[in-house]
Amino acid sequence: MAFKGWPAEAIEFFEGLEADNTKAYWTEHKVIYEQAVRAPMMALLEDLAPDFGDGKIFRPFRDVRFSKDKSPYKTAMAASLSRGGYVQFSASGLGVGSGMYQMAPDQLERYRAAVAEDAPGTQLQELISRLAKRDITVHGHDALKTAPKGYAKDHPRIELLRNKGLVSWQQWQPGEWLGTAAAKKRITDFLHACQPVNEWLAAYVGPTTLETSRWG
Repeated sequence: MAFKGWPAEAIEFFEGLEADNTKAYWTEHKVIYEQAVRAPMMALLEDLAPDFGDGKIFRPFRDVRFSKDKSPYKTAMAASLSRGGYVQFSASGLGVGSGMYQMAPDQLERYRAAVAEDAPGTQLQELISRLAKRDITVHGHDALKTAPKGYAKDHPRIELLRNKGLVSWQQWQPGEWLGTAAAKKRITDFLHACQPVNEWLAAYVGPTTLETSRWG
C-alpha cells in the first residue's frame, strides 16, 4: 500500500493520549492507532526503503523504570531507517532527523579532531550553513558547557567542538498537507539535503570500534 499521508484521526489520537495517557484510553482507541497512525507509518517506511533502507517502528510503550513520569505510552510514533534517518509523528506534526545522535568515545575523538582542523572543520560549517537556509537545524546531543579537554575555549568552532553528537532536524506543524503524499516528499527532500553532512560524518568519524557495553 502506497503512503497517502496521515488522516486527521491520527492527530486526534495523540491529542487524546496527551490528555489521558492511560491503558483505558489506549485500549479504547487501539483500532484508531493501528489504522490511522501505525498503518500509514508502515506504508511510508515501505516507500522509503529502496533509497534509505529498511524501517523500524519503535515500541509505543515508555520505559518507566527509572523515570518519575510513569505515563505508560509515548505521545509520538517514531521510526528509524537503516541507512540513516529518523521520522517522528505526533500531535505537534512531523519531525525528521539524521546524523549521529550519540557518539561513542572513539567517534567523538575523531569528530573533534576533524572539527578542530581547518579544512574539514570549515567544510562542516559550510554544510551546516547551507542546511540553515532550508530551515534545517543542526545541533549536538548533550553538549558540554565548556571546551572539551585539550581544546582552547576561544577556538573558532568551539560550539561544534562541545557537541557529543551531531543531528540535523526539521519539524513541521500539522496541516492539510500531512494527510497527503506531500508528507513523504518533505521527508525525502530533508534526507537528500542532509546527505552531505552524513557523508562528512562517514568520512571523518565513521562507525565505532568499541563494544556498546563499554560506553553505552
